[in-house]
Amino acid sequence: MHPANLLRGALVAFTGLTLGLGLVRADVSLHSLFTDHAVLQQGRPVPIWGRAADGETVTVEFGGQSVSTVAQNGRWSVRLKPLKATAQGRNLQVRGHNTVVLSDVVVGEVWICSGQSNMEWPLTASFEPAADIASSANPNLRLFTVTKRRSPVPQTELHHAAHAWGTASPEAVRRFSAVGYYFGRDLQPALGVPVGLIHTSWGGSPAEVWMSEETIKDNHLYTRDILDPYVPTRRAHEAALSKWRAAKAAAEAKGEKFTQGAPGAPWCPAELYNGMLRPLMPYAIAGAIWYQGESNAGRAWQYRSLFADMIHNWRRDWNQGDFPFLAVQLAPWDKNRKRSIADITAKPVESDWAELREAQNHVAETLPRVGVAVITDVGDKDDIHPNRKAPVGARLALLAQTIAYEKAVESSGPTYASQGRSGSTLILNLNHARGLKTSDGAAPKGFALAGKDGVWHWATAEISGSSVRLNASQVPHPLYIRYGWDDFPVLNLINGSGLPASPFRTDHFRGVTQN
Repeated sequence: MHPANLLRGALVAFTGLTLGLGLVRADVSLHSLFTDHAVLQQGRPVPIWGRAADGETVTVEFGGQSVSTVAQNGRWSVRLKPLKATAQGRNLQVRGHNTVVLSDVVVGEVWICSGQSNMEWPLTASFEPAADIASSANPNLRLFTVTKRRSPVPQTELHHAAHAWGTASPEAVRRFSAVGYYFGRDLQPALGVPVGLIHTSWGGSPAEVWMSEETIKDNHLYTRDILDPYVPTRRAHEAALSKWRAAKAAAEAKGEKFTQGAPGAPWCPAELYNGMLRPLMPYAIAGAIWYQGESNAGRAWQYRSLFADMIHNWRRDWNQGDFPFLAVQLAPWDKNRKRSIADITAKPVESDWAELREAQNHVAETLPRVGVAVITDVGDKDDIHPNRKAPVGARLALLAQTIAYEKAVESSGPTYASQGRSGSTLILNLNHARGLKTSDGAAPKGFALAGKDGVWHWATAEISGSSVRLNASQVPHPLYIRYGWDDFPVLNLINGSGLPASPFRTDHFRGVTQN
């Protein structure tokens, strides 16, 4: 079966049943994103939607506005005119044959928090969280977590599990995304308005499961490299699952204990977009934060287009313009090789994780209102899940202030600007380099130089104002610079704001993931 049919087929009957139930439902109801304590987005039209019987007149009242519509095909939708931010909780009333009243609804800034396990990572498992949890109460920071759901077809409703907005409190934040919480904790007082966070993530998920099927099919290379391989992968999983079930049944028939877990299902392209993202649209939002890429590192070259197309996909389907999209650069990690720092820094190497970081930066440089938070100083050599999430959220909040709200704060560490030459010395010029220094007072680390032969050697580095002078005795005629080009780069270059320099390269040699 063609993968397009696989992506559509499994839940068509279920979806039809769901719609059918909606057609005969008499009571007016709201989409499950709208609950008590919700945050509505300021400064832009606000869609409000739900279900009702065909022909039923539905009126929504909030903030001095009253908007009516007539339900069709079991659904209704209205748009409130742009609202002004307010921390004053007010009622949102929806009237049809019955009346639904939501209490304590505020207006402020709403952000989506998505990605894989490092976004899903809960606050309670973060670095020394006790004090942060204890001090988390804030009625102007509000949280909503989307229940996990895979779906081969686009859904309009969230998973049947209970959903509700809640204000930040020690109980509410414990299991919430740590990165999301720290982002909101820093952003809310900086803006002085309520902030709402909608967390929708799943550990291990590759980017293509957060994209629509149509977007993937628009690129024939994605069809070849993502959709087509899914068919044999799914068949292999079904065969393994059948074998597992037979073994389990045989063991149980003998009265034996069976402890082997079922084989995990492969990721199906578009399934989390369908089940966990599409149902959120068109809820009015300010932007999105994104911590993902680990599962795509082996295809880093592809990620240069895949990540960009995903952002285009979200922006198009949300239909709210080029909203800010803020990503977290992959943290340093040694891939469980248990090497010492001496072994890691013995010589420059190639790295798919470095190429993924480059892909993230490439997208940020080519698309409007996209930023990347650099976290080279908070990685964990032996854990893909570094537990220091507070700096991650803080740097995303700084990016939001500059990209989304145009505040005059420094939100970036040093980045590549240009290079010059003085004899055998390459001079690296940097942006965002006011107060350029190292975090430990030592000479800058992590720089390598190469000539036209493409052989890399470590460089000695010296800071000179907002530039770095680079030399390597083994490279008498250097042409190219790399910085932090490793899975686990050991670095120390920062600016006066304490923000780390981003890894980069100036060469265009073929990478390990470029097919």
